[in-house]
Amino acid sequence: MPFTRRDFLGTTALGAVGLSLEGQEKQSESKQTQGTPTHSIIISSANGFNYLDEGYEILRKGGDTLDAALRVARGPEDDPNDDSVGLGGLPNEEGVVELDASCMHGPTRQAGSVGGVRNIKNVSLVAKAVMERTGHVMLVGEGAERFAVAQGFPRENLLTEHSRKQWLLWKETHSDWWGPSLASPEWKKRELPPHSDNFHERVQRLYEVAEELGIEPELRRAAVHKVLFPPTGTIHCSTLNEKGELSGCTTTSGLAWKLPGRCGDSPVIGAGCYTDQDVGSAGATGSGEENLRVAGAHTIIENLRHGMSPFDAGMEALQRIVRNYNHDMDRLRFMDMTYYVLRKDGVYAGVSLWTGYEPGKPHRIAVHDGVGKRNEKTVSMFEGSSQEWPPDPAVRAK
Repeated sequence: MPFTRRDFLGTTALGAVGLSLEGQEKQSESKQTQGTPTHSIIISSANGFNYLDEGYEILRKGGDTLDAALRVARGPEDDPNDDSVGLGGLPNEEGVVELDASCMHGPTRQAGSVGGVRNIKNVSLVAKAVMERTGHVMLVGEGAERFAVAQGFPRENLLTEHSRKQWLLWKETHSDWWGPSLASPEWKKRELPPHSDNFHERVQRLYEVAEELGIEPELRRAAVHKVLFPPTGTIHCSTLNEKGELSGCTTTSGLAWKLPGRCGDSPVIGAGCYTDQDVGSAGATGSGEENLRVAGAHTIIENLRHGMSPFDAGMEALQRIVRNYNHDMDRLRFMDMTYYVLRKDGVYAGVSLWTGYEPGKPHRIAVHDGVGKRNEKTVSMFEGSSQEWPPDPAVRAK
């Protein structure tokens, strides 16, 4: 049911939004969190879709829920054509790929994470190794890399030729990340690239440089888009088996062109990933800095614990991000967030700040419930795109 932004800002419940989405929870369902699921279920970000069958097969054979989640996450990590995680991930501003990951195992209530890891592809599995083979929860940087090598993970060059060319395109044409953040009182509104006076000239120059760098014609549009709107590629996966056991993991190459050493929300337990065996599992993809400020995954699980449905729990966390900026749409247009929420009884929800990153490409949650796998649109708080491409200045809130 559409309503104005003022209506939205004056209410704390959005229960009427998106109830028609097949498969996602309905508000009339019981809000109990202790029920036993009728079947196993996996939810993930859309880039895990192709690997859901393999993860579900692990659950079907009685395997561990974390192993199932990690099988889904490893798919994009191993894929050199997926530049959001692992091999082929988009690098930092110095051209170095740095990876982050975290995982939580519901039955044993254990957790592990790694941040700023170079030269190791499957950091989701390294996070599990930290959980199982150390007395720590988080290892970062060089120490995490050395630990991974000691555990048998091979060092390898993670920067593929295509990712290198995209980095060179950004390096030769774009500014860096120095300057006040969106959260700073010193931040001043700057023109969105699509609406600046010389936007078309800038885009034309980007295409020319892309051609000079040898980026294939069919890949140039996507490369130009990633320069103008640095992606925050991540995969999250939460799993639940018929015994009610939960696990979750999140893995990422982080924000493209970031400052070296930057860690977002993905390796932080309670931000990018949180699983509580008594309640549910949640994770996030999107603007890591914003999710860190609201401890999004933990906030969602606590909302579930206090009786909220998965849909309301995710929306309430999004509202916290909006409140952090006093509902300033000029700033909110520079960020996005998607939450994936799985309750212990199998009810789930996918919610997002914006409809999608660009028109015609809505955010999606990938689901496998034993019947088969499918992608479902998330329910968005605001209609429109956080990264207009092609430019479209219209903003309308639900």
